[in-house]
Amino acid sequence: MIQTFERMESNVRSYSRNFPVSFVKGSNATLTDQEGNQYIDFFAGAGALNFGHNHPLIKEAVLEYLQEDNILHALDMFTPAREQLLSTIEAVLLKPRGLSYRVMSCGPTGTNAIEAAMKLARKVKQRSNIIAFSGAFHGMSLGALAASSDSFSRHGAGVPLGNVSFLPYYNAFDDPDLSLRYLEQVLTDDHSGIDKPAAIILETVQAEGGINVAPVSWLKAVRDICDRHDVLMIVDDIQVGVAAAGTSSPLNGRTSCPTWWYCPSPSAGWASLFPCCS
Repeated sequence: MIQTFERMESNVRSYSRNFPVSFVKGSNATLTDQEGNQYIDFFAGAGALNFGHNHPLIKEAVLEYLQEDNILHALDMFTPAREQLLSTIEAVLLKPRGLSYRVMSCGPTGTNAIEAAMKLARKVKQRSNIIAFSGAFHGMSLGALAASSDSFSRHGAGVPLGNVSFLPYYNAFDDPDLSLRYLEQVLTDDHSGIDKPAAIILETVQAEGGINVAPVSWLKAVRDICDRHDVLMIVDDIQVGVAAAGTSSPLNGRTSCPTWWYCPSPSAGWASLFPCCS
């Protein structure tokens, strides 16, 4: 089987280079290859399978939905399934946190959501610059890649990546307050050389950057700085949301609410993203 992939697919592959086996079954956290070997899947579809492979409850609901010939694709037309989803998001994610956000379905990938966030921020504030942090990863399309700090990934863009300014994340210094003072200085000093941003984008827990968990006090201080300088705060929870960090969201009890909160909604093997826009 692997010979077919080698013969037919392009060289633009990543994970299969490190795992040159063919997986045939998945159950909860276990994958089984063609030879019957079993593996614990810590990858989990890059965060899209937070509830595991073929979770019985999800599988049962999907099969029932298909059996009844329910709507599979309707763009943004109204459907009972869509109403149920929005009501569940409101009841489970928003109301318990006292949030009155609106929901926007951007597309099937995290980078779609980040692209939408950056476009919206620039449109609302009429500014082009975005501030991101060292160690950040927000996606591989051009806009989201511009806000990601990994030099290897950025080099693959093949074009200049601009309109994003990088500042040190909390762990760049021994004292996290130094990064806050730097951020404050950049936004206050008209000789800082950095244009006032439309938004500051951050991960509460950096994943690709090395599993860096931002302190509660630091997150709250960033939100306070955003409020005082008329800058939007975008929280990218796409890789660490929906129980991936041990709770329904890393934001639980950690910080005041972001302006826009981007979180994944894993279900039956695919992830659709629901940015909550105030």
